[in-house]
Amino acid sequence: MPPAAEPEVAPEPRVTPVLAPGSASEPRPARPSRGSRPRLRAAAGAALLTGVLFCLAGRLAGSYPFGTRTRNIVDLGQQYLPFHAYWRDLLLGRTHGDLFLNWSSGFGTNFLGDFGTYLSSPFDLLVVLFPADRPELALYAVTALKIATAGAAMAALLLTLRRGPWPVAAILGTAYALSGWTFNYGATVPMWLDGLVAFPLLCLVGEWARKGRRPVLGPLVVALAWFANFYTAYMATIGAAVVLVVRLLTTDDTATASTSTSTSTSIKPKLVVAGRPRLLALLRAARSVLLGIGLAAPLVIVIFLGTKAADPTPPTAFVAAAWSDVAARFLPATASVATPALFIGTPALALALTLPFNSAVAGRVRVGWITAIVLVTLSLQWEPTHLLWHAGASPNGIPYRQTFVLCGLLLMAAWLSVAGGLPRPLALLGGTGVLGLLALAAAGSVDIDRWTYPAVAGALALGVLAALAALLARARPVGRLLPVLAVVLLLAAQAGETLVTGKRIEEQQLSEVSWAPRVGPWHTDMARAVAEKDAWPRHRTDPGEVPGGNDVLLVGGEGADYYSSLTSDTSSRTLTGLGFGYYAKGRHPVSLDNPVTDAIFSIGTRMRSTPRGPLALDRLPEATITVTDTPVPPLVTVHPNEVPAPNEVPAPAGSPALADSAFARQERMLGRAVYEVPAAPRRTTAPDGTGTTLTARCPAGSDVWLWAPEYQGTVALAGSPSATSAFAGKLPSVVAPMQRLGTVPADGTVRIDLRPEPKAGPRPKLPANPVGCLDRQRLADAVRDLTATGATAVRATGHTLTADLPAGSTGTAVVAVPRIRGWRCAAGDAPLAPADSRLGLLAVPLDGRATSVTCSFRPPGVKLGGAIGAAALLGLLATALPHRRRRTGRIDPSAGRQEFTARAHPARSTE
Repeated sequence: MPPAAEPEVAPEPRVTPVLAPGSASEPRPARPSRGSRPRLRAAAGAALLTGVLFCLAGRLAGSYPFGTRTRNIVDLGQQYLPFHAYWRDLLLGRTHGDLFLNWSSGFGTNFLGDFGTYLSSPFDLLVVLFPADRPELALYAVTALKIATAGAAMAALLLTLRRGPWPVAAILGTAYALSGWTFNYGATVPMWLDGLVAFPLLCLVGEWARKGRRPVLGPLVVALAWFANFYTAYMATIGAAVVLVVRLLTTDDTATASTSTSTSTSIKPKLVVAGRPRLLALLRAARSVLLGIGLAAPLVIVIFLGTKAADPTPPTAFVAAAWSDVAARFLPATASVATPALFIGTPALALALTLPFNSAVAGRVRVGWITAIVLVTLSLQWEPTHLLWHAGASPNGIPYRQTFVLCGLLLMAAWLSVAGGLPRPLALLGGTGVLGLLALAAAGSVDIDRWTYPAVAGALALGVLAALAALLARARPVGRLLPVLAVVLLLAAQAGETLVTGKRIEEQQLSEVSWAPRVGPWHTDMARAVAEKDAWPRHRTDPGEVPGGNDVLLVGGEGADYYSSLTSDTSSRTLTGLGFGYYAKGRHPVSLDNPVTDAIFSIGTRMRSTPRGPLALDRLPEATITVTDTPVPPLVTVHPNEVPAPNEVPAPAGSPALADSAFARQERMLGRAVYEVPAAPRRTTAPDGTGTTLTARCPAGSDVWLWAPEYQGTVALAGSPSATSAFAGKLPSVVAPMQRLGTVPADGTVRIDLRPEPKAGPRPKLPANPVGCLDRQRLADAVRDLTATGATAVRATGHTLTADLPAGSTGTAVVAVPRIRGWRCAAGDAPLAPADSRLGLLAVPLDGRATSVTCSFRPPGVKLGGAIGAAALLGLLATALPHRRRRTGRIDPSAGRQEFTARAHPARSTE
């Protein structure tokens, strides 16, 4: 660290004289200014250091791509990895859908909303550079590049806030990029990393607004941030607003208006201390934010409306973390999804804590930044401000998603305290003392890891040595050895703690949360089998379940499996009502291997997998794949206008009617009665009191199906050679799909033994009519009839489906696609209109004259968002043209030539 600088005094603005072209003093072509060179060095250094440390942390943890262990925990493996694999295929033109519609997942889903939620970052375009069988490597590269960019952006911002040694800015930028938030949350939710990048960039936009500079680039940066990921960009915007307010209150160089040129030979910068310049700066910042959000509106509006139509998750009550746990999260090697991840490195935190005691920094600067940090910290723990940070809705899962903003504020405080030189010994002692109190307060937290205090001690020791080297350099300013040694020791302290933290967080996550194995032979074999059998749109090909989630996005095909924050409530309810299961509180419907629903949704080819061994963290999954082709109706079938009544049997008094069962709903959607549903099977308790036996009668030879969405335990059909089936229902998170148990014996007696999990209680939760016996011959007859009257040809493009129908078709054409918002349909040459719904599927009325039906999907909000975006673009152009005129100036007609006037240098900050 360099010696302390003398207190800064704002110099008088320097004015460069007007120079005529061709004169001896004519300025040369512009080169990077001396002020920009340290920023470039700091940004490059932070990016390089961040990338190296992030990769080293993964190497120490033994995770892919530097080890054999999977990184695919929770949603990383179930959502983000499959979505990126599908994005690559879409960019290369290898999918059935387009940017509007995904034909593969959930029997047809709004892809533009998913694109804006998971894939709209410019970094995600890099997936096309990687092979199709290496989606994990592509996603890892995207993740590492985002994190490195965040470090570079923060390093550049720090040197914009105040001049100082660029190596220290690079180290603090790296501390921001590799904070506890990044390791605990961002690295496994890569879409949030765009907010990590956006925060320092939006702070730069605030600086430009404060100085009256870059009125066009500012809105474009805001637009890019909100386009890349509007959710964390919203949080970053709040954080940048806090920084702007602090800067306005603690600096005196706020511009009154945009710099203008005239024909005069001198420039007088308008720098005043009154409130008007600050108000103008706020207005300029608001203009940049509003124009930027407006430019991103074509995507943001679609996501907003998609969220409103999504399957609602149960309300979540915010519970503030204990303050001892909050204190613990400032320390290394701590991990939890229930507490705020605030680790930035012990040396960086100690420097931030010196700011209140650092008399070399102006008093109002210290007060402003300390107040902001305290208020933001308190806002994490208060429910009204918690809701403000999260756009009015307490999230399911991680409740402290905004903590990257507080990490950034702490590092800005550290920079302001050290940029002018190492704080004096009293300030260092004060900061270290507060750090000690913080560590003491965290001692009783459950988040403390066995590595936490040893890592703190090691980093603190190196930090003390760095401070001693800097103090010696200040006392004896001879040579550069001691300042370089101080920086190296600081780097070692920060890097060591960062590596320990990254390693331990990854290890704890794998031991405590659900995970999916790496992409391996199981996935590649399935993708190959699906590609060989895919017959879309003649019928669907369902790959069944493969390890992970969003199976069809990863291996191809078309099925029900779909996991997204925007899963439509219509789709989720329709599929659950038919006996499909789900995870993630309804937002992850899964495939159902049932011949009736296969007929309803035109699944003509079904893949089934038999694992060759248990799934493991460090082993690639393998399976034997079987392919079954079954005759099914086309995607578009014709039904009578009246929905037929289900095959009802009078229900016992007080129990729901059979029409409420999944079997009855399947029959209504198919239009034929194919099940025998015993009314309220007799229930008896097992002799040992640990289970229940259901007894009923069904036609001999029919298939026995059990529908038990809330049941958690094992099931076996007495006398059946089939293996025991497992159900995993656990409301509200998980609904178990219906399962086939075997064949009804010759005497027609069905006995089903249920053994619930101990934690689920001895009496299983079952619907009133949980048993259905499927008559295969009735189903075959129904398929034959629907095929005869259904579409003779089906054509599908990116987001449009057209079907040819037999002449004279009357009734209702039903398209085997959930009727989510955005569908418009028409019969024959009629104009497209919002589609009707028949039991949750697309429906088109037929009058006997139309010989075709057409349905097209347009994501809700596209037109409104486009209009807002166009208005914002006009506003940006209206801003750009006057600014361009001011920059070019006007030619004095009496002079006969244009004069070049250099920009005046504004006064430096008094920080």
